[in-house]
Amino acid sequence: MGPTAVIDLSALRHNLQRAAALAPGSRLYAVIKANAYGHGLLRAARAFSDADALAVARVEEAVQLRLAGIDHPLLVLEGFFNAEELEAASHYQLEVAIQQPEQLQILSEHSIGRPVTCWLKMDTGMHRLGFQPDAVDAAWKFLNAHASVAKGVRVMTHLASADDLSNPVTNDQLRLFRVHADQLNTVTSIANSAGIIGWPTSRTDWARPGIMLYGASPMLGRTGVSEGLRPAMTLKSRIIAINSFAKGSPIGYSGSWVCPEDMRVAVVAAGYGDGYPRHAPPGTPVLLNKQRVPLIGRVSMDMLNLDLRTQPEVRVGDEVVLWGEGLAVEEVAERAGTIAYELFCGVTQRVVFEEING
Repeated sequence: MGPTAVIDLSALRHNLQRAAALAPGSRLYAVIKANAYGHGLLRAARAFSDADALAVARVEEAVQLRLAGIDHPLLVLEGFFNAEELEAASHYQLEVAIQQPEQLQILSEHSIGRPVTCWLKMDTGMHRLGFQPDAVDAAWKFLNAHASVAKGVRVMTHLASADDLSNPVTNDQLRLFRVHADQLNTVTSIANSAGIIGWPTSRTDWARPGIMLYGASPMLGRTGVSEGLRPAMTLKSRIIAINSFAKGSPIGYSGSWVCPEDMRVAVVAAGYGDGYPRHAPPGTPVLLNKQRVPLIGRVSMDMLNLDLRTQPEVRVGDEVVLWGEGLAVEEVAERAGTIAYELFCGVTQRVVFEEING
């Protein structure tokens, strides 16, 4: 007995529709990188059949989709890094981001049978990938003149702080991007999930929703439910033991939590070996028979402990929701000092996945 991740396909579809409603003037790349944020690459690709296109981080992810029969336009957000990846992009008709001079060098040294659609990435303030603004014009001219590049080079950027509506960096990025994009007079893409939700002027020709598609909010202090989204993953397990301990009894590794009174303690078959955050502190809630119950002691590899003082009728085998339907993943992530993205991506291979509402 161990955890199950229940993936609600209707929630994935709903969240895509929500993104489309928030950005009615934009076409959408549904971002399914990192195994669709832990939800399953092919599962998500099929659930997002109404998306205009799909986006992944790496060429191998896109190739996997093509080999599985996915025929949507596919954008590789990191682009190619050698001649073999460039050949694969051409063969499998992938769109690629061009974000460093080395990629231009690869293009100049290799010819391919079928030109690739390119997105020129401008670094407007993220300072991770992309050409600096003063280098964009030269890269643009190179791409538009190259026989291996499909006509109609596009331009994109990535927002660094759009999760914080009070941060002026986003407006600075948008202004800088617009100065250069207007001169290039081409198709553009700016908005990620936070841009779609919070920054209307970032919703240009194409938007790239990611975390919001899985039901979590990218915005500081907000949950997916507050954005009109539905949780797509519910991680749950069951109680495998119930013990009674006297006041003063230490619970779990290092005995860092001590029973304040005589009490019952439940053991749940879930731990950091399944992807539950090891650093979730005592007091982090779970749902036990739809009631909030606090975690106690340290999270172990395979198990965690619950305070049953408010749940006298609990029995071995009862279900526990660790996050998802009824318990926002953002709350669990905040308690553990991380973000929903990491929790989703951290669900491990030994967890059983189930689909509902196909």
